[in-house]
Amino acid sequence: QVQLVESGGGLVQPGGSLRLSCAASGFTFSNYGMNWYRQTPGKERELVAGISSAGRSTNYADSVKGRFTISRDNAKNMLYLQLDSLKPEDTAVYYCNARMLRDNFWGQGTQVTVSS
Repeated sequence: QVQLVESGGGLVQPGGSLRLSCAASGFTFSNYGMNWYRQTPGKERELVAGISSAGRSTNYADSVKGRFTISRDNAKNMLYLQLDSLKPEDTAVYYCNARMLRDNFWGQGTQVTVSS
């Protein structure tokens, strides 16, 4: 069955860094565009970053441009998000998402908390 398993979240001080990982299985990872979303209580889930199936193109929310970097390793079925220069407003649950045509798969999320 399809599985997306996020890891790497945690508590970090403002200005710090984290690297989130998403392990994919149960589908042909290299065929899917991949995304990272985040959500805070009471707010809609928002797109943070996306990457094309081959990794040639990426896109970012304005709020994270220049601080976050999305990447993928299709040989390992892995998706990554490097979070640098973290701010308290980056605190959220971060979700891995795989999308192609009518397929739309989600992971269970990993908590990122930015606080001193």
